[in-house]
Amino acid sequence: METTDDLPQGKETKLFDPQNCAAGSGAEVLDASVVRHGDRWWMYLAGQASGQGATQLFSASLDPGVPLSALGWNLTQTESGELAPLAGQEVSRPWDGNGGRHCPSYVKGWDPKKCEWVERIYYAGAAENLWGPYTIGFLEWNGEAWIDQPAPAFAASEEWEHGSVYEPNLIYHGGKWKMWYVAGSNHENYLVHGYAESDDGITGWSSHAVFAPPEMKMFDFCIRERAGSFDAIFARVWVGEGNAPADTGLWWCRADTPSGVFFDWSRPIQIMTAEDRGWHSGPWKPSLQFDEQNTSRAFVFFDGLYRTSSTGPFPFAFTLGCLEVDLPVIAVNADHNQVLISANKEEIT
Repeated sequence: METTDDLPQGKETKLFDPQNCAAGSGAEVLDASVVRHGDRWWMYLAGQASGQGATQLFSASLDPGVPLSALGWNLTQTESGELAPLAGQEVSRPWDGNGGRHCPSYVKGWDPKKCEWVERIYYAGAAENLWGPYTIGFLEWNGEAWIDQPAPAFAASEEWEHGSVYEPNLIYHGGKWKMWYVAGSNHENYLVHGYAESDDGITGWSSHAVFAPPEMKMFDFCIRERAGSFDAIFARVWVGEGNAPADTGLWWCRADTPSGVFFDWSRPIQIMTAEDRGWHSGPWKPSLQFDEQNTSRAFVFFDGLYRTSSTGPFPFAFTLGCLEVDLPVIAVNADHNQVLISANKEEIT
């Protein structure tokens, strides 16, 4: 793996901070999934409107027609000024009720049963406890609203998953709903990254395969298509004691196809470390999108954490930020041991 020395330094912007109403509404929202939906850019989020209780899914958006930016996001609120939940829980409450909804991931794909394209927001739901165990399900867009589902679409089935699956990241490609996800538990200091795929994104999932081993501490793997290939940003986290190692942070890699085998991707390059910036350290949950006019310009939305002056049991606040950085095109040679890097598609050896 390589370091940030190989890339230009990016610009970091704080979007939402519960301790600073100038940076957001004062609510704690994070876990962004950023997509173009309808006439504008949307950000689907998880959080707690009142700072306690089960987490819910919310949204923020840019004004219609405004290009993608780190600034200008407006949280969706009710007429009384409270955060508006993205969907009700009339039918999903048995599996996502008391523990809430976490880590949303938007995806559009083909439903072979309905014979139509559908839009979904997958998320991890917990039936009883905020800390899991989790299963993965989705909301589906009916043309007017996001609709909850009566049962999860994906659950742990392998011994190495330790009974809990969460942090889904999905794309639809080659007739398959492809999902990368985390299994295990932060409290156990055991995180393993898995991969599975399905024809309809609900049933018939392939065998759950290990994508990245627990010692790598991979927490997310967010993929976007660009220039006929695929870019991915992933987080490496540190949930143990002591200082975080140097490889904690955000990493970038690229592949010709969105493979469920990690070694099919180019050698990862670190684009953000765990350095304490005051309002965040040890970033995670990246959501990648590219500038519509300049496809080398990437917007990487991410979660952060900082210590507060509170004397309570959890003296920390969660923040949401954005890294703007130029990511050149990478071509991977046949043995996957080297990469060719260029911002203008001219190969550099």
